[in-house]
Amino acid sequence: MRWHLDPAHTSIEFAVRHMMIATVKGTLNLKEGLVETDKTGRPLRVEARLDARSIHTGVPDRDNHLRSPDFLDAERFPEILFKGTRITPLGEGRYRVEGELTIRGVTQTLAFEVETRGPAKDPWGNERVAAHFEGKLNRKDFGLTWNVPLELGGVLVGEEVRFSVDTEAVKATEAVAQ
Repeated sequence: MRWHLDPAHTSIEFAVRHMMIATVKGTLNLKEGLVETDKTGRPLRVEARLDARSIHTGVPDRDNHLRSPDFLDAERFPEILFKGTRITPLGEGRYRVEGELTIRGVTQTLAFEVETRGPAKDPWGNERVAAHFEGKLNRKDFGLTWNVPLELGGVLVGEEVRFSVDTEAVKATEAVAQ
């Protein structure tokens, strides 16, 4: 079975240390994605494409800097791609997802635990499932190395990026053979 991730019901948030003492938070938008499951609903594969140009922290100058070649280089690399190919059931709607995350043309392995809910029918008769997961990555692993040393030690931008995702997926309808 195929499920389409719903961009209107997906929230992708991230957080990074600023000057070693504070946290800057932001969001990215989902462009599209899918989940393939077996007949029992067990996920087999997931793919998501994020819009790198959509990065938003609430400060236009910072957002433009994050889109620049110093960070995401969103002009050359407009998408962030995740392909999860190894999904291990942990019980009670939880799964360990392992896959490849590509940022700025650099691909690294990423793993995290996902909590799922559903299925449920929406008011229009569509079947939906939901998922929540959190994780972290090191931005330097993806070539995001820009930084400024601070006078008293440390750096302006932390290396660890924490992320949190909430998403819904809608079951794809199959065409009826005529």
